[in-house]
Amino acid sequence: MNIQEILKKISEVKIVEIKNNTVFATVSREDLARVSTSLVDEHKLFLSSLYGTDNRKENQTFGVNVIFGDDANHQWLRLSASLPENDPSYPSITRTIMAAHWYERYMQDMFGVIAVGHPDPRRLVNHENIPEGTHPLRKDFAVNTKLEKANVPYPMHHIEGEGIFEIPVGPIHAGIIEPGHFRFNVAGERILTLEGKLFFTHKGVEKLMEGKNPKDALPYVEGISGDMAASHCLAYVQAIETISNCNVTDRAKMLRTLVLELERLTMHIHDLANIGGMGTGYSFIAANGFRIKERMMRLSDDIFGNRFWREFITIGGVTKDLNDLQLKKILEISKDAYFEMNKIVMLALASDGFLDRMQTTGVLGQEAARAFGALGIAARGSGLDRDVRRDHPYAAYQKYPTTVSLKKKGDVHSRYLVRIEEMKVSIDFIEKIIAEMETGDVSVPVEIKDGYAISAVESWRGEILCALEIKNGVIERCFPRDPSFCNWALFGIMGPGNIVPDFPLINKSLNLSYSGTDL
Repeated sequence: MNIQEILKKISEVKIVEIKNNTVFATVSREDLARVSTSLVDEHKLFLSSLYGTDNRKENQTFGVNVIFGDDANHQWLRLSASLPENDPSYPSITRTIMAAHWYERYMQDMFGVIAVGHPDPRRLVNHENIPEGTHPLRKDFAVNTKLEKANVPYPMHHIEGEGIFEIPVGPIHAGIIEPGHFRFNVAGERILTLEGKLFFTHKGVEKLMEGKNPKDALPYVEGISGDMAASHCLAYVQAIETISNCNVTDRAKMLRTLVLELERLTMHIHDLANIGGMGTGYSFIAANGFRIKERMMRLSDDIFGNRFWREFITIGGVTKDLNDLQLKKILEISKDAYFEMNKIVMLALASDGFLDRMQTTGVLGQEAARAFGALGIAARGSGLDRDVRRDHPYAAYQKYPTTVSLKKKGDVHSRYLVRIEEMKVSIDFIEKIIAEMETGDVSVPVEIKDGYAISAVESWRGEILCALEIKNGVIERCFPRDPSFCNWALFGIMGPGNIVPDFPLINKSLNLSYSGTDL
């Protein structure tokens, strides 16, 4: 059954509109959790995002919007419930769908919307120095507000017992990574519990985008997570184009896809080097892998004037065409990088010591991956068969079907192998796109219209989902959900049972973005 057929059997739901492969429906706040649970458990839809809106100016309500993916039918569902201004609460979805847990805590901090019965109602984004009652995404909160310093305790989880110790790590680290605090409860070196505390560098992207002309907001989107600039940008501009009924040319679609696969190849090379060298101590793979990655970043700088595939994708297409010499250079450098990196990882995989560090380390079972809404490498390394390029095809993926790489053991080794296989898929894409590149224009004029759209892109980290509403020609609400937001909480499942020295390796096997999470 498709989404329309499913919803017709649920009397509590009202279908409002069906547009662009998205079904818009409403439900009462009392029924939201129960209906959502039925959609996930009985009808096997995937809870892909959940976000709030402040609608008090229009109708004195707040909104809760749950986005479900119907992968089999290439559809999305936005299920919305209205909450009265004087009582912005509803029964928590997290009680039955674990994937909603961070979304509901995020909405509590940002909007003051309460998910009643949430099993962990602590703050998520608002740290100790943020005064209680501060909700930055409410429309009456000014973007230039200067808050007084507060001291609101944040209780980390801990356990007690003979021989049990707590190990705090971060938020300031020895490397150049962004701040994140991790609290270990251990017996000897064995991890009993592991909890992460993030959101130390909130950028205010959602608030800054409010009221902006959609084109003026592009730099904010590209800055959500620097190593996924092209992917985030594409998710955002596709939403604008959907709202505005814009048909991008075939050549522009192919160039966009080419850049996304170059971004994927670059970062998979980085991760294979980082996991193998910095995570296990196999310095040979790190030294050579980072050297090869540098070649790809210099290619980006040569073609686009920056090292992270930025400022190319734009509303209506791409900012410039690529000539035959540039395409030839892209293919030559990419193929050389792939074949050399592949030789290096094959050498590493022949090492028993290397395999011993990765196999059975940081296991994420398929059931847990599904329950927590894991995305990307984390999901596919645990046998969860999802990839937006295939399940909700966009750009040139509509023309070129995607091979999805799956492993079932859910350990660091599985995630490593998925990256190797995806690297091969990427180079095949790059070669095919360049060989069969369409002719024609690379951009079309876009008359930006009002409306709402959902856009999804499979970045190298996993599914980006951008929910965008344009009103009176400017952004009313934009929630660009990064895959890292869904995957950080997986450490609480993957850490226990391992030893403390395994944590950096497990961490690198996911390579999550602090910045992407902290909008």
